[in-house]
This record gives sequence, structure tokens and C-alpha cells, in this order.
Amino acid sequence: MRARRSCLAVPGSNPRFIEKAQGLAADEVFLDLEDAVAPAAKEQARENAVAALRDGDWSGKTIVVRINDVTTQWAYRDVVDIVEGAGDRLDCLLLPKVEDASHVVWLDMLLTQIEKALGLTRRIGIEAQIESARGLVNVDAIAASSDRLETLVFGPADFMASIGMKTLVVGEQPPGYGEGDAYHYILMRILMAARANDLQAIDGPYLQIKDVDGFRRVARRAAALGFDGKWVLHPSQVEAGNEVFSPSQEDYEHAELILDAYEYYTTVERRGAAMLGNEMIDEASRKMALVVAAKGRAAGLARERSFERPTMG
Repeated sequence: MRARRSCLAVPGSNPRFIEKAQGLAADEVFLDLEDAVAPAAKEQARENAVAALRDGDWSGKTIVVRINDVTTQWAYRDVVDIVEGAGDRLDCLLLPKVEDASHVVWLDMLLTQIEKALGLTRRIGIEAQIESARGLVNVDAIAASSDRLETLVFGPADFMASIGMKTLVVGEQPPGYGEGDAYHYILMRILMAARANDLQAIDGPYLQIKDVDGFRRVARRAAALGFDGKWVLHPSQVEAGNEVFSPSQEDYEHAELILDAYEYYTTVERRGAAMLGNEMIDEASRKMALVVAAKGRAAGLARERSFERPTMG
């Protein structure tokens, strides 16, 4: 699976935004047929999405379409029209408001039928968006529901409404909560389900699009826990998202040095634990370093230092 540090939401009803999105440095672009599209514009949005998939230049990006949720009259036609029209150009479908594993199973089965009918050799993945209390309670079963599933996504606005959170500012702490983090349990619950099933975990949007500092603050919370990325709604958020979810040059270099040192000490000197400067390293250190190094490589970071083998004497 490709890295998903910044996931740019683009209304499928707006061709101008779709064209502009192709030139932005987002890792993923998803064309939205759901909340960003009025009911009367759903059909046109599908047509716009198919045209964008077929004619656009999405090089280097994961390209996704968010369909409408399974309880609506639009969902099945979203899947059929998008996949029949441009399934060979599509990486994933994003399923919103997932509350039960059966929602993902439905989409998996429908995709399988269409792929077989069309003779598609490209298998389309699924991203599942957790947006309600019921979805969070069932997140373990959802995460294990399909081998097409690649990502769990937190949908904060609908989730806050579903639990009656007393605020209108998406992503910020509700007034009166105190010093803690009202979202910590939610984010960790989604993250644990994702990691237990080898999935990526993506934080939802920050709606104050002109407050880049606020976006960074909220994004750092998810990145610190281990989330892979965050939705972005505006070009100003793309650079910030890529930065927050990429390791620093220093951390990346440190991770690569740990990997080099561990390989040397376990294969040349045949020790299971050793020192890198003043730091003891072992198999657990190697596993942690692999995560940071992989994120750094995906972000395009280049090494500036190399491991120096200890001199024999």
C-alpha cells in the first residue's frame, strides 16, 4: 500500500477543483460523491469522477472515490458507474458511515461481481470510514471484514454528532472537558483495530481551513499516536500534513543507523544486543526503526550519514 500522509478531499461536483488537485503534493486524492455533493448533483458528480479518472494525470497519487453510504439510494449506482466507467484507473473506494462489518462485505461482493463481469485484472481496495458510536463499537469486526480493506478513516464531524459532543468546532477539544484529550480513546480504538489487521489509519479533517497552525496541532496529536496521515481540505493543509506525518531528517537518519548497526552486530559480531553510541539496540529497536525508516523513505528523505563499523583493536 502507498503512503497516505495527506489525503485531499475534492468535491466530485466541481471540475475546477478536480483539475487543480492533480498538481498538488497530496499522497492521496479522493473524489467525493457523498457529503460534498447535493442530492440533485449526485449523477453529474459520478460522471465528473469517471471523466477525471480517465483523463486526469494522477501520477504518484493514490486515487480514491468516496461513494455514498450503504443505507442510501445512491450507493449501488455509485459503485457500478464508477467501476464500470474507470475501474482500471481506480485504487480504492471509500465507504462512509460504516457501522457494521456487513457494510464492507456488501461492497466487497459488489466489487467482485463487477470486476468479474468486466474482466478487470486490477483489484480495487476499500477504505472504511468510522463515523458513529456504533461504528467504533464494531471497529474490530469491521477491520477484519475483507481482505480488500486497506485503511480505517476517522470521520470526526458525524462521530461528534452521534455521541452528542458539546461543540461545533470539529477536531478541537469540547469546552469544559479540562486538560485531557476527548478524542484519545476514539483515535486509539481505531488505531488498534487497524494495526491488528495490517491496515493504515487516517485521521479525519480539520475544518478551519485558514488556521494552518490549528491543523498542525491537531495533526500532531494523531501522528504522535502512530496514525499514517490525515485528510486535507485545502492546498494550504497539504504541505503541513506531509510534514507532520513524515519523520524529521534527524529521526530518519537515526532509524537508518539503528538498522545498519543492528545488521552489523547480529551478522558480523553475532550479538543480539549492542550499543550505538550511548544507546542499547536490540530486536525491538530494529522493529521501531523499521517504521520510522519506511516513513522517511516514503517521504523521499535521503541519507546524509552512514554507519561506521567499529575499528578492531
